[in-house]
Amino acid sequence: MGHGETNPIVVKEGRFARLAAIPWWDQAVVRTARVLVVGAGALGNEVIKNLALLGAGHIIVADMDRIEQSNLCRSVLFGEADCGEPKATVAVQAATRLCPDIKAAALVGNVLSDVGLGYFRWADVVVGCLDNREARVFVNRCAAQLGRPWIDGGIEALGGIVRGFAPPATACYECTMSRVDWDLLNKRRSCSLLARQAHAGGGTPTTPTTASVIGALQAQEVLKRLHGLDALAGKGFVFEGLGHTSYNVDYPVAPDCPWHTDAPAIDSAEDLTSATPLRTIWQRASTALGGLEAIDLPRELVERIECPACATSKRMLQPIEHVGEQDALCDNCKTECVPHFLHSLTEDSDLLDLTVSQLGLPRWDILWARRGDDVLGIELAGDRQDCLAWS
Repeated sequence: MGHGETNPIVVKEGRFARLAAIPWWDQAVVRTARVLVVGAGALGNEVIKNLALLGAGHIIVADMDRIEQSNLCRSVLFGEADCGEPKATVAVQAATRLCPDIKAAALVGNVLSDVGLGYFRWADVVVGCLDNREARVFVNRCAAQLGRPWIDGGIEALGGIVRGFAPPATACYECTMSRVDWDLLNKRRSCSLLARQAHAGGGTPTTPTTASVIGALQAQEVLKRLHGLDALAGKGFVFEGLGHTSYNVDYPVAPDCPWHTDAPAIDSAEDLTSATPLRTIWQRASTALGGLEAIDLPRELVERIECPACATSKRMLQPIEHVGEQDALCDNCKTECVPHFLHSLTEDSDLLDLTVSQLGLPRWDILWARRGDDVLGIELAGDRQDCLAWS
């Protein structure tokens, strides 16, 4: 080095330096964020990947499926060696490789039956990466009951849509459903047990490019919400990939939609878990409300099935999603049985002697105690620590 020359100054930028250069960016807000991602398919992969790269601090991924060969052309977090593994588990492992500082947890299960409402209450934002109406309706109901915003995404071929909902203040997913949508949903709900299973599965034709666009927009909506920016709320963005004739849409609140009143109060009961007897929960809720009419369940359960041919009856106590093909058949004559559903418990029910888990509900759920117009949510918060098993 010649006379007068000096060593060059090398400035090493931090991991999130380019993000911090954005005037409104607050990495601390992102680092403490809590996001529940429901669905880890093509859309979920993109959302999870982007949230990890951004340093979103806490991510829970819920999905019931396992990785198949057909997922590999659209799912950036999955590889050949992952086939047969749970999507949620592999997605979480990949996310923590992308950003080791984040905390991520996998929940392998069906959102309709296995994801307690405590997960929704925990989240700052819920992201739906789903492919069916029934799951969207359930996520929407959970978000509305707990006052949580959620961001829905849908893709097909070269098109897609991103919608933001913040019930009860804005239009919700149910507000966007047409009579045809409701007829199709009710038709599926009225199917027999075996017919429901036959209709399950399938896949939507799409491309990784469409998933990238919609998943990126969903992650961006999460960021906007976290930073208090103007985000989609009762609105949608339709992406037309073929002709690039994309457009915005506003959704009015449907006058008969039930999800536009203030969210009920929640008792976050640290001493209650899914192993707690229901009678204990009844007594606690009765004391809090000065009496009790019923405990409404957060999801529909099959109480029993009955054979229409020989009148044999069998108690089930589990979500319909857990009723297998053999369970649906009569043990005596092999006729398909008819389900009888359970939605509420009253004071004279013998089921109060069971625990929450024995009734068929998942961990970290919320039960709704009701007396007249007064409703109180009882969160089984004692399950929280075990459910938040970070990778």
